[in-house]
Amino acid sequence: MFSDESGYLLQPTARRTWAPAGQTPIHYSWDRRDRLSAVAALSLSPVRRRLGLCFDLVDHNITADDFEVFVRQVQRRLRRPLALVLDRYAVHRCAVRRLQAAWGRRLAVHWLPAYAPDLNPVEQVWKRSKCDDLANFIPPDLLALGHAVSASIRHTATQQSLLRSFFHHAGLKL
Repeated sequence: MFSDESGYLLQPTARRTWAPAGQTPIHYSWDRRDRLSAVAALSLSPVRRRLGLCFDLVDHNITADDFEVFVRQVQRRLRRPLALVLDRYAVHRCAVRRLQAAWGRRLAVHWLPAYAPDLNPVEQVWKRSKCDDLANFIPPDLLALGHAVSASIRHTATQQSLLRSFFHHAGLKL
């Protein structure tokens, strides 16, 4: 299971857009600092080779407690021992120590090399959501942002070919 976090701001991710000739599109937004944090996990079924995408949203920065709760929820859903592939973020290291103390051999952890986000296929989930589905989107509040992010990631989770392309982009064979 590959896992990672990302943040979503109320400020739009400005991308190219189309407009009638002579009518420059203008985004009307103000300086807002509120944000949502998301954590996601891409899992691969060892027998059926089916990919799964789980995620959770919180209204604060992800902490070790949040990440630990998320991994426990994913493990309850999958009902099998986990092999986690993570970057070396301090939150991950702290949560992994706690989980290994509680689970022992039911948890195997593999660390990605430092400064190598391109090796984690979950990064493509964030790119797809931010730069494609939510490009130029200006939410009125955190609730609307949460609904839009959830809809984007849920839609991505239903597309097996897209999830497979995330693995291929990272150079991983399934």
